[in-house]
Amino acid sequence: MPKRPEINSILIIGSGPIIIGQACEFDYAGSQALRSLREDGIETILINSNPATIMTDPSMADHIYLKPLTTNSIREILKRHKVDAVLPTMGGQTALNLCIETDEKGVWEEFGVEIIGVDIDAINITEDRDQFKQLLKTIDIPVAPAKTATSFLKGKEIAQEFGFPLVIRPSFTLGGTGASFVHSADQFETLLTRGLEASPIHEVLIDKALLGWKEYELELLRDKNDNVVIICTIENMDPMGIHTGDSITVAPAMTLSDTAFQRMRDMAIKMMRSIGDFAGGCNVQFAVSPDEKEEIIAIEINPRVSRSSALASKATGYPIAKIAAKLAIGYSLDELSNQITGSTSALFEPTLDYVIVKIPRWNFDKFEGSERELGLQMKSVGEVMGIGRSFQEALHKATQSLEIKRNGLGADGKGYTNYETVISKLKHASWDRV
Repeated sequence: MPKRPEINSILIIGSGPIIIGQACEFDYAGSQALRSLREDGIETILINSNPATIMTDPSMADHIYLKPLTTNSIREILKRHKVDAVLPTMGGQTALNLCIETDEKGVWEEFGVEIIGVDIDAINITEDRDQFKQLLKTIDIPVAPAKTATSFLKGKEIAQEFGFPLVIRPSFTLGGTGASFVHSADQFETLLTRGLEASPIHEVLIDKALLGWKEYELELLRDKNDNVVIICTIENMDPMGIHTGDSITVAPAMTLSDTAFQRMRDMAIKMMRSIGDFAGGCNVQFAVSPDEKEEIIAIEINPRVSRSSALASKATGYPIAKIAAKLAIGYSLDELSNQITGSTSALFEPTLDYVIVKIPRWNFDKFEGSERELGLQMKSVGEVMGIGRSFQEALHKATQSLEIKRNGLGADGKGYTNYETVISKLKHASWDRV
């Protein structure tokens, strides 16, 4: 079935200013989505507070508003234009939070605007850590032991129950803002206070730390007929405890057995189907035990285009944001063509005969006094990607692209030779640990 005829104009919410954790990946996604919608003759209205983006170029959308990302700005736009639907999944966490706030104030309902690409329940379930944990229990997906705290006293009770080490994750935040590892009771009070302050709803999830577990990400797309495709599997070189945005990542996953991958795939599809019946993209993160059992635990699911979606798109050539925008307006995966092959549909999953390595780029010199040890809060300001026939080739190419005066690893004689230094860099994860 082609696009829905009742949708003729769509409002896209941008991601706002470039901050750590929310950078050009969302500009890339938004630009793809705008082009995709205009192909179908849809009138596009964009709101973004950042003029230094590709998506705010006059040729990208029919109407562009450089306004603060607030409900008042949204209301102003809706008074000027007859908007049929809003697509909030291309602007990261900022856009989702604004979409929820606008919905709570009844603005979408007042102007008869439909939310496409995601639904409010899905956002609430995935961002509210307690709801998410309860949902996974009902569908038999394993999760780490965790409890929610909305006050300092409740947090201390949970810490006494679980013991250390612990992980504190604030709800409704981006880039791991306020998240931290707690190794001892001395740090707990400070880090709990920071986590509660970082959450807009003053809530944190405290869970048992999965130290040393491997971390994986899956990129999924689903259409209105409930067809789901896995676009890409991404493996983090760094174990659990380092934010995915700060981790060196490899696509496709290299150290996962086929049986574990099939289990992970089934879990991801089950999770996506359980959070709502919307058509669009999703990013799912898992932890896998490093032993032979390969026990799998779900970490989180993002019902939107993410940083990893941009990497997966570049790695596979599959335009995730473009296809997600088409799915949101009513197309199904089998109706859309695969632009790489030209002869198959978007329902066919990409297969890679090469390896992609992504290395983040840090710039600690610009942030004097910042903590250089990596953790649950993202600190990188950019990233590079290397493509090769083998992991080693891709890793060397990515290292050369970092512009840190290194010509690959080992061959240029600039690596650390002192054994104690190397062990220290690995033990306390630093940006130059490789």
